Formats: sequence, C-alpha cells, structure tokens
Amino acid sequence: MPDQSILQTSFRLGSLELANRIVMAPLTRNRATPETLAANDLMAHYYRQRASAGLIISEATQISQQGQGYINTPGIYTPAQVEGWKKVTQAVHAEGGKIYLQLWHVGRVSHVSLQPDGGAPVAPSAILAKTKTYLAQGFAEVSAPRALETSEIPGIVQDYYNAAQNAKLAGFDGVEVHGANGYLIDQFLRDGSNHRTDSYGGSIENRIRFALDVTKAVLRVWEPSRVGFRISPASPANDMQDSNPQALFGQLVKALDGLGIGYVHVNEAPAADGSAFDFAALRRHFRQAWIANFNYTAERAAETINAGRADLIAFGRLFISNPDLPRRFELGAPLNALDQATLYGGTDKGYTDYSSL
Repeated sequence: MPDQSILQTSFRLGSLELANRIVMAPLTRNRATPETLAANDLMAHYYRQRASAGLIISEATQISQQGQGYINTPGIYTPAQVEGWKKVTQAVHAEGGKIYLQLWHVGRVSHVSLQPDGGAPVAPSAILAKTKTYLAQGFAEVSAPRALETSEIPGIVQDYYNAAQNAKLAGFDGVEVHGANGYLIDQFLRDGSNHRTDSYGGSIENRIRFALDVTKAVLRVWEPSRVGFRISPASPANDMQDSNPQALFGQLVKALDGLGIGYVHVNEAPAADGSAFDFAALRRHFRQAWIANFNYTAERAAETINAGRADLIAFGRLFISNPDLPRRFELGAPLNALDQATLYGGTDKGYTDYSSL
C-alpha cells in the first residue's frame, strides 16, 4: 500500500492546529427538530462520533427561513437554533475536535411550502431550476422562483452577517460560506441562472459581486483565517451551467485570495458533458489553504496532498458510514458500507448506529 502517512500529519489553519488533514465534508441529513429547525441531542451525538476529523464542516445551515430549501434542515437565525448548535460544538470540542458552520441560502432550490407566507423562492432571475427538493412526502419538483429586486440584496447580505454572529455565539471555530452546488450564491455566479442587467449581472465582475459582498459581511464578524468558501466550478448540480466557468471561477478565487480568507473548498464534481476543468489553475490563484473534495480514497488523497494539489481532503459519504474514518485510514482497516436508504431524515438508524473499530 502506498504511504498515506501525510493524511495523519497536523496542519496549521490560521490560528487553528488541526490534528490531521482529513476533513468531514458538509452533509445534509435532515434531522433537525421539525418545530424549531434547531440542532438536537441526536445531532450532537452524530458530530461527537466524528470529532477525530482534523476539521468538521457542518451540514449546510440556512441563514433565514427564506434560505431553507428542504425539510428538517437546521437554521442559525433564532435563539433556539443557537442553543441547539451549542450542544454540537460543545460535544465536538469535548473530544478535541474542530468544527466550522456552513452558511447556506438555497435561493431557487426551494418550495413554496417552506417559504415565509408561502411565497415564491427567490433567485437572481426568475428561471425555474430543473431539480427537486425534499419535503415531508418525499422528493418534489422545486417551485418557480421570483427575481430579487436590487434593493432586497443588502437584506440577504445582512442575514449572512447575523448568521455569522450567531455561529460565533454558538461556539463554532469558524464558518464556511456555501457558494456551491447550485444554491443562491452559485446562482448569482453563473450566467445560466443569472440574467440580471443591474450591478449583479452581466460581466463576471458583476456576477461575483454578491459572493464577495457576503464574504466581506462575514469578515466583519470573523478573522479571515476562520472563514472558508466552497465552490463547485464544473458541477451541474441543481441545473447549473456557465458559458466560461474557468474564467469565472478563476476571477472569483483571485478575489477571495485578495480578501485573505483561510481556505477555499472545491467540490471537483465534473461537468455534465465531461468537458475538462483545470482545478490546478484555480489552486495557483490562492495562497492560503486548499481543500479538495469529490469521491476521494485515502490513497488518492495522500497522493494529491503529497503532490501539492491540496492541503486537506474532505470526505463525505465515507464519514457518514465510518465515524472513525481517520483511524480506519491510519490502520488500513475495512470501511463500513453506506446505507443509502437512511441518508435523509429519520432516526438514529443510518445516522449514529454505524460501528467504530
């Protein structure tokens, strides 16, 4: 077996010392308390089990009711939600772990039943996404969105600022801005979903403006090294496309580098048409930590870090079924199989009942 010891080495992320290079990726599990959308004891146990990760990035967490797109996903905009997340951060810290909160607004990937007063989801432009959301009755088509007025955008930026403050109150070690997977920030970035003619649409400079506005708001709360940003430049998730993603994300990453944030987290999912994307070129635009993610094995993760293509590797589904994933990698131990049927919603089954060594 090739040497994988690099995965077990510590890493300095700003002022944080991470125990290893293995990151738990953000994973939507739909187990928040339905009445309050607050994190709960079951979730605290789930994250405690996985605290041996060098860094945990929490499941995507909506910054407002408007930002919600699926049932039973947690929020960070009420006092009850702050208190719920405190249980999680305290559980992780008790095991010596580190945890960031991922800040989320789904934009058009939502349903009227989840929106304030049953209103339409919001988006850069009134373009329906060919995708589904997850509701009480199961997967359902998303609702048609309405285009945000220019005057509404500062209010959403303020929601990100408030959520960043609440994340600090809840005891997180930092925050990650969710700019990936076809949600609101990604919708502003890409010209397939952004047909605006104001200062937030048209040129690449205009389309990255919302992402940078949000990041600057978060930086008013957190020191730069405690802020990350997630992108998925080639991924078609949630009906996303762009005419020139290489130029778009190159300019975005350069701008994020200029803000001095702690890391960029890249979902390397490929384009729907199989066209190539040069992830290494993005890496060269950014001087801080680089987290790579997408179907990595331990062997490929070690090779990627040793080659300098990333500093840390995020694992998603392997962490769902293997709460002690770093230990299993270290020993070359067998991995538990994933139960697909229990990914979204439910009880402890397929959530906290996976075995550790």
